[in-house]
Amino acid sequence: MARMSDQPARWTQATVYPDMWADPDDDPCDSAGAGPEGELATLQDFLTNYRITLRMKCEGLDAEQLARRSVPPSTMSLLGLVRHLAEVERDWRNWIRDGDPLPKLYGERDADFHGAVAEQAAVDAAYEDLEREQAATDAALAVHPELGERVGKDGIAIRELLVHRVEEYARHCGHADLLRECVDGRVGQ
Repeated sequence: MARMSDQPARWTQATVYPDMWADPDDDPCDSAGAGPEGELATLQDFLTNYRITLRMKCEGLDAEQLARRSVPPSTMSLLGLVRHLAEVERDWRNWIRDGDPLPKLYGERDADFHGAVAEQAAVDAAYEDLEREQAATDAALAVHPELGERVGKDGIAIRELLVHRVEEYARHCGHADLLRECVDGRVGQ
């Protein structure tokens, strides 16, 4: 087991608020002015910001650092989270569909985390998968702008699906906070 002295020193690039990831002027999630109008736009804005946050937590790390399981005994790594969210985006489309489910991206249960290996090709593929699956789910939902509409075999409301997406990304961004801090000590946001 690692001792406290074996842990990296905590640090941030922020100079204005020491508990933030970046200064407000450099934060791509910090938008000036009034927030979005309406429930759909608000949900989409929160989702976009959590997607950006996940990428921020991964930036500047090499393949080994991204694949590192830095909070033992957990199998989570930052790369595993990227792969997991690609898998989850695909699964959400199954909730919208009436037909047979789309096949898993990575195969068996937890393969998204177990297959997160310290190879640049795995990192590149994970980001490609995430971008493709996000775009496909966004497109599938775009044809259903009414939040109360019920879709798929189980009749899930679009609102519930969107809220679940925000919740999933928010939860995993919290995990990413801890994973990143254990990898190189960077804290914030």
